Amino acid sequence: MTSISPDAPAEPTSTKRLEEEGEIAADYLEELLDIADLDGDIDIDIDHGRAAVEIVSEDPNDRSLRRLAGRDGEVLDALQELTRLAVQTKTGERSRLMLDVAGFRAARRSELVAVAETAIAKVRESGAPVALDPMNPFERKVVHDTAAAAGLVSDSEGVEPSRHVVIRQA
Repeated sequence: MTSISPDAPAEPTSTKRLEEEGEIAADYLEELLDIADLDGDIDIDIDHGRAAVEIVSEDPNDRSLRRLAGRDGEVLDALQELTRLAVQTKTGERSRLMLDVAGFRAARRSELVAVAETAIAKVRESGAPVALDPMNPFERKVVHDTAAAAGLVSDSEGVEPSRHVVIRQA
């Protein structure tokens, strides 16, 4: 199933390039699912100027795809990088594709928004900056977006694997 969200870039060549990225990623991931003997459908979308691909289960009660996410998403992060490399190999251009498996990132995004909103409330209450626990790049982006939407400033500090977000007043 392929769908393009309404917030896709207006420029046709950009949309076409992102659609191509999604199709290449879907082909790569379908081969992976065949090798791993896993059932799943591939959904392709364009979200905030990025190709977005999700592997979804045909059976909502089937949890076998969760193995592709890993306990804390570490397998999903690695799979996303491999998929981006497969796209780059075919297109010759760096990909910013986002991958989700069985709703793992969507659920994590909801958790992170709640964490960020709690930190935002603390910053507004005390006026003091709030440092969050270390996060991967996807997680930090969700927090940065939430802080910006609330009118606050956020910065990533530290080095991997201890890189974290600090939220402060504007």
